[in-house]
Amino acid sequence: MSVGSLLTQFDEGLSSLLTQWNGYSTLIVTAFVLLLTYSIMNRVEPEIHPMLLARQASSSPVRNEGESPVYRGNSAPHGLPLNTGLNVKDPGASKWAQGRDGDLRDVWRRAVSGPSDEGSAKVKGRILTVLGSEKVIEHDLNDITRQINLVGKHIASQGGKKVAIYLPNSVEFIATLFACSFYNLTAILLPFDQPEDAVISMLQRSGADTVVTAPGAFPFDKAVSSYPGLRQLIWVVDEGNKHLDWNEVPKGMGGSVNVSTWQDILNDNPVTAGTELPPADPKAEIQDVVIFWQSKPGSLEEMVRFTQGNIVSAISAQLTGIPQKERFSPADLFLSSASLSASFPLVLTLAALYSNASVAFNSVAGTNSDLVLATTGVAPTIVVATPQTLQKTHEETKSRVGASLLTRASHWVQTRSLVQDGVMPAASFLASYNNSLHPQIGSSTSPTPKPGKLRLLYVAEPAGTDAPRLSELTLSDLRIFTGARVIYALSAPRVAGAVSQTQFHDYRVLGDGSSVHFGPPVSSVEVLFRDTEGHKITDESYTGEIVARGPAVSGGEAPLGVVGTVRVDNTIAYL
Repeated sequence: MSVGSLLTQFDEGLSSLLTQWNGYSTLIVTAFVLLLTYSIMNRVEPEIHPMLLARQASSSPVRNEGESPVYRGNSAPHGLPLNTGLNVKDPGASKWAQGRDGDLRDVWRRAVSGPSDEGSAKVKGRILTVLGSEKVIEHDLNDITRQINLVGKHIASQGGKKVAIYLPNSVEFIATLFACSFYNLTAILLPFDQPEDAVISMLQRSGADTVVTAPGAFPFDKAVSSYPGLRQLIWVVDEGNKHLDWNEVPKGMGGSVNVSTWQDILNDNPVTAGTELPPADPKAEIQDVVIFWQSKPGSLEEMVRFTQGNIVSAISAQLTGIPQKERFSPADLFLSSASLSASFPLVLTLAALYSNASVAFNSVAGTNSDLVLATTGVAPTIVVATPQTLQKTHEETKSRVGASLLTRASHWVQTRSLVQDGVMPAASFLASYNNSLHPQIGSSTSPTPKPGKLRLLYVAEPAGTDAPRLSELTLSDLRIFTGARVIYALSAPRVAGAVSQTQFHDYRVLGDGSSVHFGPPVSSVEVLFRDTEGHKITDESYTGEIVARGPAVSGGEAPLGVVGTVRVDNTIAYL
């Protein structure tokens, strides 16, 4: 066909189109152009490439009989060692030399000295105690160092070896933990607010000879009569009860227990005493940390002994578990509304201290704490909560958001931004319509803590317990309700910190959103699945008991006692 014929056909077609053109044609073309323009102008790049979420862990090339391949997160691929520690560089060491794994003493040294990076400002975090919405106390780091030294020396001088800490989240809790590390004592973390029989049982099983606790919380009379191994008791007395005599031993006890108060230990020494930390000795023997794990209320707690290596390995995994620019920093204010007697919130608190972030302590923290109440008086940027707390927050907020058509439309716009665009919802008129219905997490009326915007919310599912499971849709809603990214982890008795946890930018909601997953293994743990009576591992199905291995695991390997599987995106999930 010649060029002339083609031009003739084109001219005839164009003429036919123009002769049939009408108002409807104009409307259709206009709508198409507007739609195309809107799509181009409002196109949003996802915060992370979808391929990085499609395969979040790698499997070993071979597997053993009765076991699945071993899965590792992409940050700790096969062929490289798992994260074992903090890579602490001693003063004077070459910057090219490999650092030490470190221990809890290095965490506090970093907290009081500031960042060690050359050229970085020595910005130190602050330590705060929250006493309601009207009173927030800021503690001097040197004063806490003095408490660590004097309390540690006092316990050691009285022959103490195993120290049970039975306190709510507080400065005294964390100071006692560090005192045990600096003075070669075993720290035993008891879950707070437990029945008397449970407390005495934990003391007997752990062999504690010293207890640091608060008046009214510890069953002193019953403990002394039922547990003859108790030798020391240190009361942490609040301001309103300091005038009472807490050193008196009840009649009939025979003076077998040395009773003192935290305040007396500090006041009986010169002001300048204990202001310097003991000299660093990397070769010194450091005792373990004992944690009790309770699977269900009323059940017998499982006693787990973590080495300092287990804990610093878990800290390092949390420090590297989020993108570089989003990691904990001195600009953050960290608060745990979960009890520090559990390893997951404890490890995150220690990671915040090591990163020189400010840390706030609130005694209302617990399993069923109220998130708004726990953050009253401060405006944290990073919060650790329990599944029970977030489930309650979600249910209360969801009922308000679903009250009208306009509030549901606003929530749909924000959900679409998360799920389809892969970005946190941007500020807009419709998206911000529900802001007044969302929980007000963090309110600062005090001039002491600078207000901040919540940016990161951690929550861990304790394996094998009756804690509520947070589905993908629930997590998506919580991101909208709180304005923060949510990291959902799987924790276990013999694993310090987390076994696995969702990625920072994983906002996906698959299907109806009811599925639950815990992301890939963290960089201090590798995971495999093993045969059970009801599930056999085959080449087509890797469903079995979840087993964790690595430097963060007590004993090196720990079956979790729950049946799980690996999803197509190589994330860990319950069956």
